[in-house]
Amino acid sequence: MKYKAIFFDWDGTLVDSTGRIVDSMQRASQYVGMPALSDYAIRQIIGLGLPEALKTLWPTIGDEQLSLMSAEYSANFSHHSDVEVDFYAHAKELLAELRRLGYKLAVATGKTRKGLDEMLDGMQVRDLFHASRCADETSSKPSPHMLEELLHELNIKSSEALMVGDTSFDLEMALAIDMDSIGMSHGAHDDEILLKYKPRALCHSLQDLLNWIKANG
Repeated sequence: MKYKAIFFDWDGTLVDSTGRIVDSMQRASQYVGMPALSDYAIRQIIGLGLPEALKTLWPTIGDEQLSLMSAEYSANFSHHSDVEVDFYAHAKELLAELRRLGYKLAVATGKTRKGLDEMLDGMQVRDLFHASRCADETSSKPSPHMLEELLHELNIKSSEALMVGDTSFDLEMALAIDMDSIGMSHGAHDDEILLKYKPRALCHSLQDLLNWIKANG
């Protein structure tokens, strides 16, 4: 095998949660009284850590508003939004098959540790991953620090891992350390944005991704 490990983004890559993220952010901004933004604008910050996302969307946001928005967004995502969230088709089968083939699997996400743990446990997939790193544990994407930390934890080189993500932030951090990447077109960012960061391929479903890995990985 060319790769020893596959690193996955979470939201928009394995899990169809883009709609809930947008809904939760819109609810939070209305609650706090921040200026209204389009759903498209909010989609563009998916993948960043929450503080970085909020500061990108509302550059003049103050510390008190930032704290309130963060808490309200998290509560909306976990409890109040009625937008459904589930794995993309074939996600569990993909992960189980990659494990069977001998790959180490990891999550590199802009979620908080609390948010990721809720989903890993709620969706009953914690045991499929060897490692994970969240934005509140290290530098936010597109810094490659979380990838570097995962590589160190798994004792592999960047050339031995593949990053899979649906946003420019995922692909940019991989490119920064010469790690191969795959862009998933079913998530937050448009194909032309993903292609700027030189992914090995764009995949349109997780079945496409599995087929690509079996042929090239």
